[in-house]
Amino acid sequence: MADSKHTVGDLRQLQALPLRLKIPLTQQRIRDWYEHWDGQVYVSFSGGKDSTVLKHIVDSMYSDVPAVFVNTGLEYPEIQRFVREVKAGKWDCFNADVDILRPEMRFDEVIKKYGYPVGSKRIALNIEYGRMAKNRGDTRRYQEYIHGVRLGKKDGNEYIFMPVPKQLMPLVDSDIKVSNRCCDVMKKNPMHKYQAATGRKTIIATMACESKQRADGWMKTGCNAFESKDPKSKPMSFWTEQDVLHYIKEFNVPYCPVYGEIKVDDKPEFEGQMNWIDYLGCYEPQNRLTTTGLSRTGCMFCMFGAHLEKEPNRFQRMKVTHPKQYAYCMDKLGLREVLEYIGVPYE
Repeated sequence: MADSKHTVGDLRQLQALPLRLKIPLTQQRIRDWYEHWDGQVYVSFSGGKDSTVLKHIVDSMYSDVPAVFVNTGLEYPEIQRFVREVKAGKWDCFNADVDILRPEMRFDEVIKKYGYPVGSKRIALNIEYGRMAKNRGDTRRYQEYIHGVRLGKKDGNEYIFMPVPKQLMPLVDSDIKVSNRCCDVMKKNPMHKYQAATGRKTIIATMACESKQRADGWMKTGCNAFESKDPKSKPMSFWTEQDVLHYIKEFNVPYCPVYGEIKVDDKPEFEGQMNWIDYLGCYEPQNRLTTTGLSRTGCMFCMFGAHLEKEPNRFQRMKVTHPKQYAYCMDKLGLREVLEYIGVPYE
């Protein structure tokens, strides 16, 4: 990345720092953001553990920064309840100023108009564009989007980049609509309208360890993207999953009960992680924490990444923990057919 502000090495060094040093670094980035925008900022609050930690830090620094939660109707019931409790002032450590927004479309309307969120945002987009290329007879573009074959502009050689995974290839020639627009419609659009109406700039709890896209984003702008087209502060970019869990334990932060208890993991597994530092940071394996409930939350019916999960996957767990929502997404929304198409178990 020729125009990068930071390097992978920079990120690794920050990720490997102990939590006691990461906290003041994060506070400084929040302070820089707050002062740059004259206090006209807000916390993007999903009710999940990452944004709960972010809100706890911001609220310990400022009393005039609101939080914004988008109620898409896709959150776990426990998440929605937790957000309402924070808004009701149940805990003194949180600012109760929480604005709750709603999208203009329901999830069933989104999938009917645009398609299902499957694979990842990039994969869904490639399938959609690949289908369009095939319909207009553009073989070169079809090969590029579906098989990842791109011809070099200078040498004419073939280069392979991000093909649609073999497991998801059956979707390409199916009648199942696939799209990456769900997150934009359900979450981003309400936030953008809020920002336009209030002039506030967002502080969000995304971390570089969550995806290559987020790591690349951090290397390009750092934590505070002041000059971005859509300015964002991501002051926890160099945190790891373990930092979040240790922070909650150390500071006794209230969090959504959908995660269960936070405890030391006696059977640590690291398969599938980007690398050791991304997951553990500065922690030794014997100090690795885990949750007895869900490890990650998000939209209950989203299929992004489901093809990569070990059993029991999110839908198999949902059948046990949230049978009402499970029945709805399988029978009413049609997720059963999509999951069968791509070979993801759901029973």
